[in-house]
Amino acid sequence: MLIDWFTVGAQIINFLILVWLLKHFLYKPILDAIDAREKRIAAELADADSKKADAEKERTDFENKNKVFDQQRSALLGKATDEAKTERERLIDQARKDADSLRVTQADAQRGDQIRLGSEITILAEKEVFAIARKALADLATVSLEERVGEVFTRRLRELDPKAKELLGAALKKSPQPALVRSAFDLPADQKAAIQNALNETFSAVVRIKFEESQDAICGIELTANGQKVAWSIASYLTELSKKVSDLVDAQSHAAIKPTPKPETTKAPEPEPVALAGAK
Repeated sequence: MLIDWFTVGAQIINFLILVWLLKHFLYKPILDAIDAREKRIAAELADADSKKADAEKERTDFENKNKVFDQQRSALLGKATDEAKTERERLIDQARKDADSLRVTQADAQRGDQIRLGSEITILAEKEVFAIARKALADLATVSLEERVGEVFTRRLRELDPKAKELLGAALKKSPQPALVRSAFDLPADQKAAIQNALNETFSAVVRIKFEESQDAICGIELTANGQKVAWSIASYLTELSKKVSDLVDAQSHAAIKPTPKPETTKAPEPEPVALAGAK
């Protein structure tokens, strides 16, 4: 068989042309499309990884923020609790102070009422004692209360103890002014003369005296000279009565605040008339 080399050459040339055409117009677009697709897929995968990383970062940030928020919430809650406790203690302390202040105010008001009540009772007692004493002396001795007080005072002058007598005598000698005799009532002339005689006899000298009426000498008579004083009055009775009234009001006040068993009471002995002598 004879080989037609021209035909063989032509077929080889046609094959090469076909291969070139396939490669240029078929394989290359397909390969380019495959490369483009691979690049797109790779880009999408990279974008997906980036988004996943962003999502992980956001999740981590969110968790961290939640932790920070929980810590801040716990801190704020603890602070609010402490502040509420402090404010509660302050309010309780303030309420206690207000209660104490109110108690002191009430006690002061009660004490003022007590003083006023004692004063009113004292004044009433003075009037009643004067009235009863005058009536009793008038019925029993047929002498007035003022006369009896003058007699008692004169006797007190004559019965001074040595020390009181010495002090009063020195005061009478040193005093540039006459001795002052004060009484709650105007002394009759005979009583003034009796007091003058008692002083003259007691101190063996003529004693200058001045008589004066004063309501401070509660139903009594007092003699003062250069800081020394001799007195007799029912003021001591009224002082004792005022103390008893004050004690009674105090007991009633305490009983009103806190009930206590009622103590047994005993009758106090009646005070005796006293003569005062010494520094004023």
